[in-house]
Amino acid sequence: MPSFDIVSKVDLQEVDNAVNLSAKEIGQRFDFKGSKNEITLENDAIMILAADDYKLQAVVDILKGKLVRRGISAKNLDFGKKEPAFGGAVRQKVTIVQGISKEKGKELIKEIKDAKLKVQAQIMEDQLRVTGKQIDDLQTAIQLLKGKDFGVELQFVNMRA
Repeated sequence: MPSFDIVSKVDLQEVDNAVNLSAKEIGQRFDFKGSKNEITLENDAIMILAADDYKLQAVVDILKGKLVRRGISAKNLDFGKKEPAFGGAVRQKVTIVQGISKEKGKELIKEIKDAKLKVQAQIMEDQLRVTGKQIDDLQTAIQLLKGKDFGVELQFVNMRA
């Protein structure tokens, strides 16, 4: 029976490259000279330390630009709240979101069922599997989901005929 999987994955090597390029740009920019600004990747999170709120926002903008150029959506980032750090600095943790949560999975399944397509969807850990008798129905489901914003970046993989 034809099927495909819906996943939300991030290439951590590309995230690492984007963080390194952001750190390099921060080190070279004139408006950051003489102040403590850092950006580091720790497991599945990016830690940003900036001298003040303005510089924190500038670092976030640089990071987003580098990630988008490397094909990583800002939807896969969960920006934590700003925390005060030593010496008046500001810290922010950015979590890298991978996988589809149960709530998002239920939302996706509801959208597919509301469209009355001849496909079935089921949650499998952090991804969804959609099956149907005809490939055309599966492609219609993909187009339907691509046309909506669910707050996470979706990839459609493992299409099997």
